[in-house]
Amino acid sequence: MGFLRSMAALFMIVWLGLGMAHAQGVTETDGREFQRIITGQIEAFRVDDSLAAYSYAAPAIKRIFPSPEIFMQMVRNGYPPVYRPQSFSFGSITDEMNGRPTQRVTIVDAKGKAWIALYAFEKQPEGGWKIIGCTLVESQGGEA
Repeated sequence: MGFLRSMAALFMIVWLGLGMAHAQGVTETDGREFQRIITGQIEAFRVDDSLAAYSYAAPAIKRIFPSPEIFMQMVRNGYPPVYRPQSFSFGSITDEMNGRPTQRVTIVDAKGKAWIALYAFEKQPEGGWKIIGCTLVESQGGEA
């Protein structure tokens, strides 16, 4: 069991290391937009504003979670550090989530534990950005 856990951790470290370069085709304006979107969604989570939080999700996410209430329940149960962070700070923008622009965020949860949240973004037909996915990884220290 320990060997499998070690191999899984090694895989995650290698996988995370593959995308450390700045994402191709993402402008500084896009980066500021990613930060605005993430901040807006986290603020919506903090006050349980399911409609606002849901508004930042890409259409593919909305097909999986077809209502704001279902979406909020998923976040509450599966992403407590994102749902109620003590603090958060932005790191680099990469393309580590399946080649999508990915904003790295260091999140400190309510218990003081640090996490890396990888927010993947998808460009929308009208030109804006939406969150297409978020992955949480326990932080081992260092830059987000």
